[in-house]
Amino acid sequence: MNAVEKALWFIESHFASEITLEDLAKAGGVSRFHITRAFGTATGRSIMRYVRGRRLTEAAKALANGAPDILSVALDAGYGSHEAFTRAFRDEFDVTPESIRAQGHVKKIDLVGPTKMDETLLIQLASPRFMSGKRLLIAGLGERYTWETSAGIPSQWQRFLPHLGQIPGQLGGTAYGVCCNSDDAGNFDYVCGVEVEDFSRPPADCSRVRIPEQRYAIFLQREHISAIRSTWNTIWNHWLPESGYEVVEAPNFESYGDDFDSATGMGGFEIWIPIKTCSAACDSRCCLDHRPIEWTVVGVRPRRGAQRATVRGALERALAPASRRRPRSRLSRRCAGLRLEW
Repeated sequence: MNAVEKALWFIESHFASEITLEDLAKAGGVSRFHITRAFGTATGRSIMRYVRGRRLTEAAKALANGAPDILSVALDAGYGSHEAFTRAFRDEFDVTPESIRAQGHVKKIDLVGPTKMDETLLIQLASPRFMSGKRLLIAGLGERYTWETSAGIPSQWQRFLPHLGQIPGQLGGTAYGVCCNSDDAGNFDYVCGVEVEDFSRPPADCSRVRIPEQRYAIFLQREHISAIRSTWNTIWNHWLPESGYEVVEAPNFESYGDDFDSATGMGGFEIWIPIKTCSAACDSRCCLDHRPIEWTVVGVRPRRGAQRATVRGALERALAPASRRRPRSRLSRRCAGLRLEW
């Protein structure tokens, strides 16, 4: 099971009690930032709105079945008062709890049923390249979205394209689609923009995003732009958990170079994911060096305690991520060539 599948199981098993985003991140073995993005790309829903929808759906069914006390239903759904429950119920279904109980059915409201992850959104990806990206200043057109409203992003690009090449101080011809400023509720900003020299020259109504220098995994997608959701979903729900990296809570973005044709959606694009090596406290078990390992060294029998310690240190360095390796001694170079079994 990946992080989203684990989170879905946790929600269906616990939505009658209080659930926090921290609970869901822990159930999935990833960060809160990761589970928010991964769940949204996999399901098209904001994870905490989904939790609320599941609770209110069960409450609506109870009311339709004639629950005598609306306050008891509200408390069971995790609301502390009749008023708070009614407000959330109306926001979700556009009707009041009293009207559902009076009509005795839920046929005319959109219930939120159990969701399964869409496996068709997992595709084959070419291996990414890794590089340290420079600081970027992006200016353009920004909008605030939820995962439920993110289908509006293509029309945002239509509004921005006439301005491409016309923004004062623009550098180069690459266009960027930047996801940033996300919150625990699943809201995020999306900015269609270009790189600029500084923020003093673009018009005042331009959105501005400062992207710091950062290490990235960069995925090239040569397919039609309609594959973008599948690409994002595969990165969040397949590549990242298996990679030995953590995503950094920083802007991630798409880049569209000169080969991309906005009229046909062809030409390819890149997705840049800010990453870091998993921390020692990582409990997601996504890194080999965090798994409990028992090894047998074949072909060496060190006699003294100091030699055994040196061999063990060499093996640990051989299994460590490249960024944490130290220069190897002559003995450790010999040990690194040994065959390991675990």
